[in-house]
Amino acid sequence: MREFDRLGYVTDRSLATSVYLTIKLHKPLLIEGHAGLGKTEVAKTLAAMLETELIRLQCYEGLDVNSAVYEWNYQKQLLAIKLQEGTGQTVEEKEKHIFSREFLLERPLLRSILAQEAPPVLLIDEVDRADEAFEAFLLELLSDFQITVPEMGTLHAIHRPHVILTSNRTRELSDALKRRCLYHWIDYPSLEKEMSIVRARLPQIEAELGKQIVRYVQAVRGLDLAKPPGVAETLDCAQAIQSLGKRSLDADVIDGTLGCVAKSMEDSAKLKASIDELVAQIH
Repeated sequence: MREFDRLGYVTDRSLATSVYLTIKLHKPLLIEGHAGLGKTEVAKTLAAMLETELIRLQCYEGLDVNSAVYEWNYQKQLLAIKLQEGTGQTVEEKEKHIFSREFLLERPLLRSILAQEAPPVLLIDEVDRADEAFEAFLLELLSDFQITVPEMGTLHAIHRPHVILTSNRTRELSDALKRRCLYHWIDYPSLEKEMSIVRARLPQIEAELGKQIVRYVQAVRGLDLAKPPGVAETLDCAQAIQSLGKRSLDADVIDGTLGCVAKSMEDSAKLKASIDELVAQIH
């Protein structure tokens, strides 16, 4: 916990224990929770703490092997074939040359397996956005930390990477994937914890203003919005109010900074209709 605090990430004993165990047991850590609560920052902070490389794979619908694992540099292969003409090499020798590491374009998953110096931190971000076929592909990596390239065989990890997977729960992940991971749920922080986060990230903010902003965002989360604001929105709101030179929250300030907290027309309307009630709760 002290190392995370030193790096500006306010954590608790439960999350700190999960991160410690993922290092000691060499098991991936699946972190789930609502958007904007610092799941991605766990991997960034861990990489900084271990002074190692952070390799990030951002998942999305339609993510395939070429984008996530590897692909061949076809232009370079074609050039090599042209240069080999007339050299007397056999077909087998030519194939062995053009399907070597020299022509392999390493994408995040393969880069994490082939890291030479030290175990990197591999962040598989928003894995719930990838489809089930890609999730099934991950099982080989997370089980044995190896990747099979048909033209080269199976490549084993030199150093087993520290793997952090994040999910916003837009869909349920498979039991097979979950069994290979330690699990941690990040919930919305308490009032005290969120104020600690604001102080850690924005040390110049006035104490009373910081308290008002946290009370405001926590009250907004009780409005039944389609997308309740996370900690990221709290920090955005605090920075915006600081930039405007305001020292206290009132109805005008809230109205002027709605876009920091509400992320849709419907949520903005709900928030706008509740401004007077929110101001009363803040003060």
